[in-house]
Amino acid sequence: MNSYLTERLMILLKDHCHNGIQVRQILAQLIIQRLHSHTTLAYHFIAACQSHSLLNSALLLYTTHHHHHHHPPHIFIFNNLIRAFSNSQIPHTPLSIYSYMHRHSILPNHFTFPFLFKSLSLSPNFTFSQCLHTHLLKLGHHHDIFVTNSLLAAYASCRHLPFCRQLFDEMPHRDVVSWTVLIMGYRNVGFHRDALLVFEHMQYAGVVPNRVTMVNALAACAHSGAIEMGVWIHGFIRRNGWELDVILGTALVEMYAKCGRVEEGVGVFLAMKEKSVFTWNAVIKGLALGKSGEEAISWFKRMEEAGVRADEVTLVAVLSACSHSGLVDKGREIFGLLVDGKYGFFPNVKHYACVVDMLARSGRLQEAFEFMRGMPFGPTKAMWGSLLVWSKAQGELELGELAARKLVELESDNTAYYVHLSNLYAEMGRWKDVEKVREMMKDRQLTKELGCSSMEVEHQRHSELLA
Repeated sequence: MNSYLTERLMILLKDHCHNGIQVRQILAQLIIQRLHSHTTLAYHFIAACQSHSLLNSALLLYTTHHHHHHHPPHIFIFNNLIRAFSNSQIPHTPLSIYSYMHRHSILPNHFTFPFLFKSLSLSPNFTFSQCLHTHLLKLGHHHDIFVTNSLLAAYASCRHLPFCRQLFDEMPHRDVVSWTVLIMGYRNVGFHRDALLVFEHMQYAGVVPNRVTMVNALAACAHSGAIEMGVWIHGFIRRNGWELDVILGTALVEMYAKCGRVEEGVGVFLAMKEKSVFTWNAVIKGLALGKSGEEAISWFKRMEEAGVRADEVTLVAVLSACSHSGLVDKGREIFGLLVDGKYGFFPNVKHYACVVDMLARSGRLQEAFEFMRGMPFGPTKAMWGSLLVWSKAQGELELGELAARKLVELESDNTAYYVHLSNLYAEMGRWKDVEKVREMMKDRQLTKELGCSSMEVEHQRHSELLA
């Protein structure tokens, strides 16, 4: 092997490879000089291909060219290929590379699997995760905690929490990553109480949480209303002198806001050295949920004055605050600016839904209905839900009937909508129609759920808007 040429190519790859043409020239030299199997050269060549969006060139080199020679490339090279593709926009390619290795009897090692599982976390596939799980068991890599944590994350991303939990329970050793992945898995599927239970067990096990753990635990607190646990986490952060970075600080603000303790959330906000649009949104959403419309708009103005550009979520929160506080004129003004593109984007379906709710809530039911008819798209469940709730509240039963019928059309298996329609007919004295609705429910094998009320539609609608 020509050591001078190898060294020269190494220098070119590390310091002088500035475009795709140079990468292709080096590729030609690697093939001509038969240097493609040199591990250090391969490492830098794959990195250069990744930098210039030419990873497919590296893939072709290492999965076709070696057929003309006796020895396949070293596993180190394939690991680097898999790692590079796991960070790309083509997450399925690492599995193709692994299949190629399997066909050509190239044994993976404990560095191979974490990159494979990372690609499966980005593009979840439960069947592939199980297959790789079987392989690593056969090859004896299941004792490596880094490998097992990666598998845990893959199962969690597939939303198969029973497998995730079983694997976690069978692990002989668990570190902070293991616990955090399980907490994150439960949180992502909406099992917030389970996530917090795992977090508690983590404390009993003596495992010190990290920032990622705390962000996920705080999110679980926010969604389950577990304010006591949220306050304990805040105390832990203070006792241990953790700096409130943007992500952790925002998680704290959001937890306090969603648990109805907006003032404490504002206190955290003011203590943060750096904020993002997400931090501002958390405060504004908290004030919107707390029906402090004037204050929410005041914070929105402060946000603009601070030079922070509002996003779509910001405007949903502001319009929702206007709706809750009866600030119809202000809400219409802000929506008008949004339509004009003042904020750098145009209104989406959630912004329109906020306006419908704002008009209907304030008693302008016909105006809300006309607004819905003039939209560039069809009304959604949230919009018809607003019209139904406020029509009933204000005695406009005919409009409420229309809304209830539309909801039944949009979601024919939702018992609550039939109950609302039946109740409306009963209030209007239309008993034959009540009987028709009951027959319709019977034909569709729907059972009336006890305790169904307009508050269910109300809660669902605002959950959709402020999600």
